[in-house]
Amino acid sequence: MEYTKLGATGVDVSRLCLGTWRFGKESDGVVETDRETAHDLLDAFADAGGNFIDTANGYGDGRSETWIGEWLDERDREDYVLASKVYWTQESRFQENLSRKTIRAEIEGTLDRLGTDYLDVYYIHRWDDETPITETLETLTGLVEEGTVNYLGASTMAAWQLTKALWKADAEGLQRFDVTQPLYHAAYERDVADYLSVCADQDLAVCPYSPLAGGFLTGKYERAGQGTYDVTAPEGSRGQLDDLFSDYYVSERGWHVLDAIRTVAEEEGATPAQVALRWLVEREAFTCVPIVGARTTDQLAENLGAVDVSLSADQRHRIRDARYDEGGDYYETTA
Repeated sequence: MEYTKLGATGVDVSRLCLGTWRFGKESDGVVETDRETAHDLLDAFADAGGNFIDTANGYGDGRSETWIGEWLDERDREDYVLASKVYWTQESRFQENLSRKTIRAEIEGTLDRLGTDYLDVYYIHRWDDETPITETLETLTGLVEEGTVNYLGASTMAAWQLTKALWKADAEGLQRFDVTQPLYHAAYERDVADYLSVCADQDLAVCPYSPLAGGFLTGKYERAGQGTYDVTAPEGSRGQLDDLFSDYYVSERGWHVLDAIRTVAEEEGATPAQVALRWLVEREAFTCVPIVGARTTDQLAENLGAVDVSLSADQRHRIRDARYDEGGDYYETTA
């Protein structure tokens, strides 16, 4: 396993973070990742040297945090960097926001489910238009000062919102965000270019979710006919089960980037998933730690193999340039 500093925090984390959003998640009454499988995945991640684990209070209606807490009970808490999130609530039927009341209630529930006294990273899961960002930052700053949280993170927001929060923190002497969690993958970069520029300028770590475009960049999907959004999807895959998969991840740009990734994978004797992840890991403008999710330990092992891949500058550029057509125009995407 490779390790890196998490932005400007000084904390050492594995180059890949384990995402646990499927832990306890129910789809049509079926739990996607049950407790036993969740613990197997955590074991495999830790055995490979992984130490960075991402969850949220809402994942699996709290089961994700609970199962991680049970797993941690038999391990040394200090060996792991734990991140969770707040916005949606487990503690109240009414308070889904980033008010002082919500944050104070939710952090207690999160710590109880995880069986720990503190979080390493606490993200705001969404931007809250109804609560002044100053109130949110004041409350989060209190958690840091109390030792309940070490660092703050921001997930899923616009560049202007991130900039506003950083400015407010600096102007009012409050704790600022050190870690971000945007949607970001090899076929989806110009769309978040302004956001990433803020991260680079402010030395914020970037921990992308869906770094494989919901599995699209693993190479397991094929075009079906000539339609941009028509795919041949394996049985039980997200592309077959999720009606929004094509809307979010499948595009002409995506197909061209996938073709470039497949070519590089063949050159390196690697899989497309490993190349797509390595492309993110090797970003130079900011620390990039992709969040990988897996349903099986075999899938996880494949993803973790990205740490053994090295891309040349030419290979990275070819993947980047695949987003442009022969006339130099950017392929569009609905994502």
